[in-house]
Amino acid sequence: MADDKPRLTANDFAPEVLSLFDKYVHGGIDRRGFLDGAARFAVGGVTAATLLEALSPKFAQAQQVAPGDVRIRTESVEFDSPKGYGKVRAYVARPARASGPLPVVLVVHENRGLNPHIEDIARRLALADFIAVAPDALFPLGGYPGDEDKARELFTKLDQAKTQEDFVTAAAFAKGIAGSNGKLGAVGFCYGGGMVNTLAARVPELVAGVPFYGVAPPADKVAGIKASLLLVYADNDERVNSTFPGFDAALKAANVKFEAVKYPGTQHGFNNDTTPRYDEAAAKQAWARTVALFNRTLRV
Repeated sequence: MADDKPRLTANDFAPEVLSLFDKYVHGGIDRRGFLDGAARFAVGGVTAATLLEALSPKFAQAQQVAPGDVRIRTESVEFDSPKGYGKVRAYVARPARASGPLPVVLVVHENRGLNPHIEDIARRLALADFIAVAPDALFPLGGYPGDEDKARELFTKLDQAKTQEDFVTAAAFAKGIAGSNGKLGAVGFCYGGGMVNTLAARVPELVAGVPFYGVAPPADKVAGIKASLLLVYADNDERVNSTFPGFDAALKAANVKFEAVKYPGTQHGFNNDTTPRYDEAAAKQAWARTVALFNRTLRV
């Protein structure tokens, strides 16, 4: 539901500003660090604060499937996670009318918890005839707070060992959810991409996984991967891409079925259509490949 204003793209920003923003969203620098670094690119009446606002998510403008869309059903569910934080809350989206059991896709968010964009991703999967289960890692700390800065700050307070157990539990819950055909896939973005890689190594029941720009799991865990993987990478993403060569070698040594795709000219986060880093052509291709993998591997 875009407005009439021309959509900003990564090309509208200096590469240095994009690099600063990437460091900011991943905790390498704080807000003040971004503003100080971006100040020298603030020209022609544009301030550093304006640059930050322009790069920040616009959830309503990018929403593709409304929460009340009559073609789907959504709900929030809670389930126990004794090895994690004790209880997990997840957003579930499914087709309003299903002719039979459906495959399930676990949707893993970025480092801000279950924000409106990830809920929208879940609803998109529901329209593609999947049951989508999207946990919120921030639930033990009160859930996604409705503010991206606060969400990033909260995320650093999580015990990642417990959070990983929460996602392992969520995978088991998703696989057995009412209406499931017993086939489980997973897709995740940034932090969520790394978590999909981790789940692939830890959850042998995972049939297919699509990590978008996710860091690799430890090399000694790769042999446990049974899932078919589609590894999606951005071009300008040194932090994540530096983990690929070792991952590639370990996957080949373990005879894991995988495909790795890097989209030329893209930035980290290029699938996220709420920010200017979004690359429409690359995102559409990557999403089509994602859905195709799930259709190919998860349909009975």
